[in-house]
Amino acid sequence: MCYRRLGRSGLKISALSLGSYVTFADQVDLPLAKELLRTAFDAGVNFFDNAETYAAGDSERLIGRAIAELGWPRDAFLISSKVFFGALADPGPLQRGLHRKNVVEACHQALERLRVDYLDLYFCHRPDPETPVEETVRAMHDLVRQGKVLYWGTSEWPARRIRQAYRVAERHGLTPPTMEQPQYNLLNRDRLELEYAHLYRRHGLGTTTWGPLRSGLLSGKYAGGTPEGTRLARPGHAELRAHLSTAAGREKLRVIDRLAVLAARLDATPAQLAIAWCLVNPHVSSVILGASSLEQLTENLGALDLLPRLDADVRREIEAILATLPRPGLGGLPGGRWLAALRHALG
Repeated sequence: MCYRRLGRSGLKISALSLGSYVTFADQVDLPLAKELLRTAFDAGVNFFDNAETYAAGDSERLIGRAIAELGWPRDAFLISSKVFFGALADPGPLQRGLHRKNVVEACHQALERLRVDYLDLYFCHRPDPETPVEETVRAMHDLVRQGKVLYWGTSEWPARRIRQAYRVAERHGLTPPTMEQPQYNLLNRDRLELEYAHLYRRHGLGTTTWGPLRSGLLSGKYAGGTPEGTRLARPGHAELRAHLSTAAGREKLRVIDRLAVLAARLDATPAQLAIAWCLVNPHVSSVILGASSLEQLTENLGALDLLPRLDADVRREIEAILATLPRPGLGGLPGGRWLAALRHALG
Protein backbone atom coordinates (compact mmCIF):
# COMPACT_ATOMS: atom_id res chain seq x y z
CA MET A 1 0.00 0.00 0.00
CA CYS A 2 1.09 3.56 -0.58
CA TYR A 3 -0.14 6.52 1.44
CA ARG A 4 -0.95 10.07 0.40
CA ARG A 5 -1.56 13.25 2.34
CA LEU A 6 -5.20 14.26 2.52
CA GLY A 7 -4.85 17.58 0.74
CA ARG A 8 -2.57 19.93 2.69
CA SER A 9 -3.27 18.20 5.98
CA GLY A 10 -0.67 15.97 7.57
CA LEU A 11 -3.03 12.99 7.54
CA LYS A 12 -1.67 9.98 5.63
CA ILE A 13 -4.52 8.11 3.99
CA SER A 14 -4.19 4.85 2.06
CA ALA A 15 -4.33 5.31 -1.71
CA LEU A 16 -7.04 2.64 -1.81
CA SER A 17 -9.84 2.59 0.75
CA LEU A 18 -12.97 0.53 1.33
CA GLY A 19 -16.52 1.86 1.26
CA SER A 20 -19.78 0.37 2.47
CA TYR A 21 -22.14 1.87 -0.13
CA VAL A 22 -24.69 -0.60 -1.63
CA THR A 23 -22.97 -3.75 -0.34
CA PHE A 24 -22.68 -3.70 3.47
CA ALA A 25 -25.87 -4.78 5.29
CA ASP A 26 -27.39 -5.57 1.91
CA GLN A 27 -25.15 -8.06 0.10
CA VAL A 28 -22.61 -8.36 2.91
CA ASP A 29 -23.38 -9.92 6.30
CA LEU A 30 -21.26 -9.80 9.47
CA PRO A 31 -18.92 -12.77 8.76
CA LEU A 32 -18.18 -11.51 5.23
CA ALA A 33 -17.85 -7.93 6.46
CA LYS A 34 -15.18 -9.01 8.94
CA GLU A 35 -13.37 -10.95 6.22
CA LEU A 36 -13.44 -7.99 3.82
CA LEU A 37 -12.31 -5.53 6.48
CA ARG A 38 -9.52 -7.82 7.70
CA THR A 39 -8.27 -8.41 4.15
CA ALA A 40 -8.26 -4.70 3.35
CA PHE A 41 -6.61 -3.79 6.66
CA ASP A 42 -3.92 -6.45 6.24
CA ALA A 43 -3.22 -5.02 2.76
CA GLY A 44 -2.59 -1.59 4.30
CA VAL A 45 -6.00 0.04 3.82
CA ASN A 46 -6.54 2.49 6.68
CA PHE A 47 -9.70 4.36 5.58
CA PHE A 48 -13.22 2.94 5.71
CA ASP A 49 -15.96 5.12 4.23
CA ASN A 50 -19.58 5.22 5.38
CA ALA A 51 -22.70 7.38 5.42
CA GLU A 52 -25.83 7.65 7.56
CA THR A 53 -28.05 6.91 4.57
CA TYR A 54 -26.36 3.65 3.50
CA ALA A 55 -28.89 0.91 4.24
CA ALA A 56 -30.71 3.40 6.50
CA GLY A 57 -27.90 3.30 9.05
CA ASP A 58 -27.51 -0.49 9.06
CA SER A 59 -24.31 -0.29 7.03
CA GLU A 60 -22.66 1.79 9.76
CA ARG A 61 -24.00 -0.53 12.46
CA LEU A 62 -22.47 -3.49 10.63
CA ILE A 63 -19.12 -1.74 10.14
CA GLY A 64 -19.06 -0.69 13.78
CA ARG A 65 -19.78 -4.16 15.07
CA ALA A 66 -17.28 -5.79 12.69
CA ILE A 67 -14.45 -3.44 13.67
CA ALA A 68 -15.24 -3.88 17.37
CA GLU A 69 -15.07 -7.67 17.02
CA LEU A 70 -11.85 -7.44 15.01
CA GLY A 71 -10.35 -5.52 17.91
CA TRP A 72 -8.41 -2.94 15.92
CA PRO A 73 -6.69 -0.19 17.90
CA ARG A 74 -8.48 3.12 17.29
CA ASP A 75 -5.28 4.90 16.26
CA ALA A 76 -4.73 2.45 13.38
CA PHE A 77 -7.71 3.27 11.14
CA LEU A 78 -9.77 6.16 9.75
CA ILE A 79 -13.55 6.03 9.64
CA SER A 80 -16.06 8.46 8.16
CA SER A 81 -19.73 9.30 8.04
CA LYS A 82 -21.80 11.72 5.98
CA VAL A 83 -24.73 13.97 6.76
CA PHE A 84 -27.54 15.32 4.59
CA PHE A 85 -30.04 12.68 3.46
CA GLY A 86 -30.89 11.32 6.91
CA ALA A 87 -30.79 7.76 8.20
CA LEU A 88 -34.55 7.16 7.98
CA ALA A 89 -36.48 6.05 4.92
CA ASP A 90 -38.76 9.07 5.32
CA PRO A 91 -36.90 11.67 7.42
CA GLY A 92 -38.68 14.69 8.82
CA PRO A 93 -37.49 18.28 8.29
CA LEU A 94 -35.27 18.13 11.40
CA GLN A 95 -33.71 14.82 10.34
CA ARG A 96 -32.13 15.83 7.05
CA GLY A 97 -30.18 18.75 5.58
CA LEU A 98 -27.13 20.68 6.75
CA HIS A 99 -28.71 22.92 9.38
CA ARG A 100 -26.92 22.96 12.74
CA LYS A 101 -29.32 20.62 14.55
CA ASN A 102 -29.12 17.86 11.97
CA VAL A 103 -25.34 18.17 11.50
CA VAL A 104 -24.85 17.73 15.27
CA GLU A 105 -27.53 15.05 15.83
CA ALA A 106 -26.36 13.04 12.80
CA CYS A 107 -22.80 13.11 14.10
CA HIS A 108 -23.87 11.78 17.51
CA GLN A 109 -25.97 9.05 15.88
CA ALA A 110 -23.11 8.01 13.58
CA LEU A 111 -20.75 7.76 16.56
CA GLU A 112 -23.22 5.43 18.25
CA ARG A 113 -23.73 3.27 15.14
CA LEU A 114 -20.01 3.03 14.42
CA ARG A 115 -19.12 2.48 18.10
CA VAL A 116 -16.41 5.16 18.13
CA ASP A 117 -15.79 8.31 20.17
CA TYR A 118 -14.99 10.51 17.18
CA LEU A 119 -15.16 10.55 13.38
CA ASP A 120 -11.91 10.96 11.51
CA LEU A 121 -13.69 12.36 8.45
CA TYR A 122 -17.19 13.87 8.33
CA PHE A 123 -18.71 14.83 4.98
CA CYS A 124 -21.59 17.10 3.99
CA HIS A 125 -23.11 14.57 1.61
CA ARG A 126 -24.67 17.10 -0.77
CA PRO A 127 -25.06 20.91 -0.77
CA ASP A 128 -28.12 22.18 1.07
CA PRO A 129 -29.72 25.13 -0.75
CA GLU A 130 -31.96 25.85 2.25
CA THR A 131 -29.16 26.29 4.80
CA PRO A 132 -26.62 29.13 4.73
CA VAL A 133 -23.09 27.86 4.19
CA GLU A 134 -21.96 29.80 7.25
CA GLU A 135 -24.35 27.85 9.49
CA THR A 136 -22.94 24.55 8.26
CA VAL A 137 -19.31 25.66 8.55
CA ARG A 138 -19.88 26.87 12.12
CA ALA A 139 -21.55 23.58 13.08
CA MET A 140 -18.63 21.59 11.64
CA HIS A 141 -16.13 23.89 13.35
CA ASP A 142 -17.82 23.31 16.70
CA LEU A 143 -17.71 19.52 16.25
CA VAL A 144 -14.00 19.77 15.49
CA ARG A 145 -13.42 21.93 18.57
CA GLN A 146 -15.34 19.39 20.68
CA GLY A 147 -13.14 16.53 19.41
CA LYS A 148 -16.03 14.68 17.80
CA VAL A 149 -14.71 15.24 14.25
CA LEU A 150 -11.08 15.54 13.15
CA TYR A 151 -11.51 16.64 9.51
CA TRP A 152 -14.65 17.76 7.72
CA GLY A 153 -15.38 18.05 4.04
CA THR A 154 -17.98 17.90 1.31
CA SER A 155 -19.27 15.41 -1.23
CA GLU A 156 -20.47 16.33 -4.71
CA TRP A 157 -20.51 20.05 -3.97
CA PRO A 158 -20.04 22.48 -6.87
CA ALA A 159 -16.78 24.40 -6.71
CA ARG A 160 -18.53 27.73 -6.10
CA ARG A 161 -20.19 26.33 -2.95
CA ILE A 162 -16.87 24.99 -1.66
CA ARG A 163 -15.30 28.40 -2.29
CA GLN A 164 -18.04 29.94 -0.15
CA ALA A 165 -17.17 27.56 2.69
CA TYR A 166 -13.50 28.54 2.48
CA ARG A 167 -14.37 32.24 2.47
CA VAL A 168 -16.60 31.87 5.54
CA ALA A 169 -13.90 29.92 7.38
CA GLU A 170 -11.22 32.47 6.51
CA ARG A 171 -13.41 35.46 7.43
CA HIS A 172 -14.44 34.14 10.85
CA GLY A 173 -11.41 32.05 11.83
CA LEU A 174 -13.30 28.74 11.53
CA THR A 175 -12.08 25.28 10.54
CA PRO A 176 -12.16 25.03 6.72
CA PRO A 177 -13.04 21.89 4.77
CA THR A 178 -10.13 19.53 4.14
CA MET A 179 -11.53 17.21 1.49
CA GLU A 180 -14.23 16.60 -1.10
CA GLN A 181 -15.65 13.24 -2.18
CA PRO A 182 -16.64 13.37 -5.88
CA GLN A 183 -17.29 10.62 -8.35
CA TYR A 184 -14.21 10.06 -10.52
CA ASN A 185 -13.54 7.47 -13.20
CA LEU A 186 -12.67 7.11 -16.86
CA LEU A 187 -16.21 8.11 -17.82
CA ASN A 188 -16.73 10.94 -15.27
CA ARG A 189 -13.79 13.34 -15.19
CA ASP A 190 -14.75 16.98 -15.54
CA ARG A 191 -15.55 17.91 -11.96
CA LEU A 192 -12.36 16.57 -10.38
CA GLU A 193 -10.00 17.46 -13.22
CA LEU A 194 -11.40 20.84 -14.26
CA GLU A 195 -14.00 22.33 -11.95
CA TYR A 196 -11.91 21.81 -8.80
CA ALA A 197 -8.53 22.73 -10.32
CA HIS A 198 -8.28 26.12 -8.60
CA LEU A 199 -9.27 24.56 -5.26
CA TYR A 200 -6.18 22.36 -5.32
CA ARG A 201 -3.92 25.28 -6.14
CA ARG A 202 -5.34 27.80 -3.68
CA HIS A 203 -6.66 25.70 -0.81
CA GLY A 204 -4.93 22.33 -1.13
CA LEU A 205 -8.23 20.45 -1.30
CA GLY A 206 -7.89 16.69 -0.82
CA THR A 207 -10.20 14.14 -2.45
CA THR A 208 -11.50 10.70 -1.55
CA THR A 209 -13.10 9.64 -4.83
CA TRP A 210 -15.91 7.16 -5.32
CA GLY A 211 -17.19 5.10 -8.25
CA PRO A 212 -13.88 4.15 -9.94
CA LEU A 213 -15.68 1.41 -11.89
CA ARG A 214 -18.80 3.50 -12.71
CA SER A 215 -21.28 1.05 -11.13
CA GLY A 216 -19.24 -1.85 -12.51
CA LEU A 217 -19.32 -0.71 -16.16
CA LEU A 218 -15.55 -0.35 -16.32
CA SER A 219 -15.03 -3.88 -15.04
CA GLY A 220 -16.19 -5.09 -18.47
CA LYS A 221 -18.83 -7.39 -16.99
CA TYR A 222 -21.68 -5.75 -18.94
CA ALA A 223 -20.26 -6.23 -22.43
CA GLY A 224 -22.81 -8.96 -23.18
CA GLY A 225 -25.74 -7.64 -21.17
CA THR A 226 -26.63 -7.35 -17.49
CA PRO A 227 -25.83 -10.55 -15.58
CA GLU A 228 -28.01 -11.48 -12.61
CA GLY A 229 -26.58 -10.51 -9.24
CA THR A 230 -24.58 -7.58 -10.57
CA ARG A 231 -25.06 -4.00 -9.43
CA LEU A 232 -26.90 -2.90 -12.58
CA ALA A 233 -29.36 -5.77 -12.12
CA ARG A 234 -30.38 -4.36 -8.74
CA PRO A 235 -33.17 -1.80 -8.17
CA GLY A 236 -32.19 1.82 -8.52
CA HIS A 237 -30.07 1.44 -11.66
CA ALA A 238 -32.81 1.40 -14.30
CA GLU A 239 -31.70 4.73 -15.75
CA LEU A 240 -28.15 3.53 -16.33
CA ARG A 241 -29.39 0.23 -17.80
CA ALA A 242 -31.58 2.17 -20.23
CA HIS A 243 -28.68 4.46 -21.13
CA LEU A 244 -26.59 1.50 -22.27
CA SER A 245 -29.13 0.77 -25.01
CA THR A 246 -28.77 4.28 -26.49
CA ALA A 247 -26.20 5.30 -29.10
CA ALA A 248 -24.13 7.08 -26.43
CA GLY A 249 -24.34 4.05 -24.16
CA ARG A 250 -23.25 1.67 -26.91
CA GLU A 251 -20.29 3.96 -27.63
CA LYS A 252 -19.28 3.75 -23.98
CA LEU A 253 -19.39 -0.05 -24.17
CA ARG A 254 -17.19 0.00 -27.28
CA VAL A 255 -14.69 2.21 -25.47
CA ILE A 256 -14.76 -0.14 -22.47
CA ASP A 257 -14.07 -3.09 -24.78
CA ARG A 258 -10.97 -1.31 -26.14
CA LEU A 259 -9.82 -0.53 -22.61
CA ALA A 260 -10.23 -4.22 -21.75
CA VAL A 261 -7.91 -5.15 -24.62
CA LEU A 262 -5.32 -2.70 -23.30
CA ALA A 263 -5.69 -4.10 -19.78
CA ALA A 264 -5.08 -7.64 -21.05
CA ARG A 265 -1.92 -6.46 -22.80
CA LEU A 266 -0.74 -5.04 -19.47
CA ASP A 267 -1.53 -8.38 -17.78
CA ALA A 268 -4.27 -6.77 -15.71
CA THR A 269 -8.04 -6.86 -15.47
CA PRO A 270 -10.22 -3.98 -16.77
CA ALA A 271 -11.15 -3.13 -13.16
CA GLN A 272 -7.50 -2.88 -12.14
CA LEU A 273 -6.76 -0.60 -15.09
CA ALA A 274 -9.69 1.69 -14.24
CA ILE A 275 -8.68 1.96 -10.57
CA ALA A 276 -4.97 2.47 -11.28
CA TRP A 277 -5.82 5.19 -13.81
CA CYS A 278 -7.63 7.15 -11.07
CA LEU A 279 -4.53 6.95 -8.88
CA VAL A 280 -2.33 8.50 -11.59
CA ASN A 281 -4.02 11.84 -10.84
CA PRO A 282 -1.96 13.56 -8.10
CA HIS A 283 -5.08 15.30 -6.76
CA VAL A 284 -6.66 11.98 -5.79
CA SER A 285 -5.88 11.30 -2.14
CA SER A 286 -7.68 7.95 -2.01
CA VAL A 287 -9.86 5.83 -4.30
CA ILE A 288 -12.79 4.22 -2.48
CA LEU A 289 -13.37 0.61 -3.50
CA GLY A 290 -16.60 -1.30 -3.15
CA ALA A 291 -16.72 -5.07 -2.79
CA SER A 292 -19.33 -7.74 -2.26
CA SER A 293 -16.89 -10.66 -2.28
CA LEU A 294 -13.35 -11.39 -1.14
CA GLU A 295 -12.34 -12.21 -4.71
CA GLN A 296 -13.55 -8.83 -5.94
CA LEU A 297 -11.71 -6.97 -3.20
CA THR A 298 -8.47 -8.88 -3.82
CA GLU A 299 -8.66 -8.14 -7.53
CA ASN A 300 -9.26 -4.44 -6.96
CA LEU A 301 -6.43 -4.14 -4.45
CA GLY A 302 -4.18 -5.53 -7.17
CA ALA A 303 -4.55 -2.23 -9.05
CA LEU A 304 -1.58 -0.94 -7.07
CA ASP A 305 0.70 -3.43 -8.85
CA LEU A 306 -0.36 -1.99 -12.21
CA LEU A 307 0.32 1.63 -11.30
CA PRO A 308 4.05 1.64 -12.22
CA ARG A 309 3.19 0.36 -15.71
CA LEU A 310 0.89 3.29 -16.51
CA ASP A 311 3.68 5.34 -18.07
CA ALA A 312 3.24 8.32 -20.38
CA ASP A 313 2.83 6.13 -23.47
CA VAL A 314 0.10 4.02 -21.88
CA ARG A 315 -1.71 7.11 -20.60
CA ARG A 316 -1.64 8.63 -24.09
CA GLU A 317 -3.10 5.41 -25.45
CA ILE A 318 -5.89 5.58 -22.88
CA GLU A 319 -6.64 9.20 -23.86
CA ALA A 320 -6.80 8.15 -27.50
CA ILE A 321 -9.33 5.44 -26.65
CA LEU A 322 -11.43 7.92 -24.65
CA ALA A 323 -11.28 10.60 -27.34
CA THR A 324 -14.59 9.52 -28.92
CA LEU A 325 -16.49 10.18 -25.68
CA PRO A 326 -17.95 13.69 -25.28
CA ARG A 327 -16.87 15.80 -22.33
CA PRO A 328 -20.24 17.28 -21.31
CA GLY A 329 -18.71 19.79 -18.92
CA LEU A 330 -16.81 21.36 -21.83
CA GLY A 331 -19.53 21.33 -24.42
CA GLY A 332 -18.37 18.03 -25.88
CA LEU A 333 -14.82 19.06 -26.78
CA PRO A 334 -13.20 15.96 -28.29
CA GLY A 335 -9.70 14.55 -28.16
CA GLY A 336 -6.86 17.04 -28.33
CA ARG A 337 -9.06 20.08 -27.68
CA TRP A 338 -10.27 18.53 -24.43
CA LEU A 339 -6.69 17.75 -23.38
CA ALA A 340 -5.66 21.33 -24.16
CA ALA A 341 -8.51 22.63 -21.99
CA LEU A 342 -7.46 20.26 -19.20
CA ARG A 343 -3.83 21.40 -19.31
CA HIS A 344 -4.97 25.04 -19.19
CA ALA A 345 -7.24 24.38 -16.21
CA LEU A 346 -4.51 22.57 -14.28
CA GLY A 347 -1.96 25.29 -15.08
